[in-house]
Amino acid sequence: MGRTKKKWLLLSLLAFLPVILAACGEKKEEASAYSIYYINQDMTKTVAVGYEPDATNSEWMIEEFLEKLFRDTDEPGLVGVPDEARLASWNLDNSQLYLYFDSDYSKMDNVSEVLCRAAVVKTLIQVDGVEGISFYVGDAPLTDVNGTPVGVMTAESFVENPGEQINAIQNASITLYFADKKGTGLVQEVQEVHYSGNISLEKLVMEQLLKGPKGDGKRAAIPKGTKLVNVSVLDGVGYVNLDEGFLKQDYEVSEPVVIYSIVNSLAELPNVNKVQISVNGDSNLVYREKFDLSATYERDLDYVDGQGEKKKGK
Repeated sequence: MGRTKKKWLLLSLLAFLPVILAACGEKKEEASAYSIYYINQDMTKTVAVGYEPDATNSEWMIEEFLEKLFRDTDEPGLVGVPDEARLASWNLDNSQLYLYFDSDYSKMDNVSEVLCRAAVVKTLIQVDGVEGISFYVGDAPLTDVNGTPVGVMTAESFVENPGEQINAIQNASITLYFADKKGTGLVQEVQEVHYSGNISLEKLVMEQLLKGPKGDGKRAAIPKGTKLVNVSVLDGVGYVNLDEGFLKQDYEVSEPVVIYSIVNSLAELPNVNKVQISVNGDSNLVYREKFDLSATYERDLDYVDGQGEKKKGK
């Protein structure tokens, strides 16, 4: 081979070398085409774990994904769907997947139920030919905490907390609502806080509420000694789980002020539209005399005192 041809061949190889290396790199970094969505042990979000199914058609893939969802996982820090979610049967009809659960499904607390739905829907919606998913309990369509039918769901039906950069120190300006000195109204306080990025904003809000106000003329509305069990935001609803300290009252702060201190503070976050409060996971309680904890509550600024005058809601 002549020197000119050898030189041309060498230059050609060098030209294609970056492409070859990039292709090799892409092959190494290629992610799984599918994911199984599990629930973290803190019961605050779903977590995707890459998975390559053996099944080659839609119905077999649904069966395979269901088997992975409804059994224990070896993934550290993650769990499958709750035991109460017992699937009796399923049917795929015109791109709509219908899942039929037995009556035990209704025994789940609200946070577990929404996380269960999110994990199941986000896993199964990946199957080719599945465009929407409906849940039934017995023969009746699933309803939410307000008794409204949930309807057809897709992956976009569930808005969860975005991932944060772990351990990064971040700054945030949060708006909190504390009780006034008399305990009959709410006073707004804006706090500038530094926090670790592995804490969600809703958890930050609740922790700051429990710590109490920084300024004068205000007091914590939540009973002293109350501890936060967990808090999560799913589908626009903030679920706050407090320990039994929440029920230990001295009645110095009025009932609605306690409730709306939590509701209004969380509703300042852009991803929270409503709030539900539970005690050790139990929402089948009535707080004091009239606040049903099984209900969800929206922002209400009628209790906010602006220099002696009541503000109306936004």
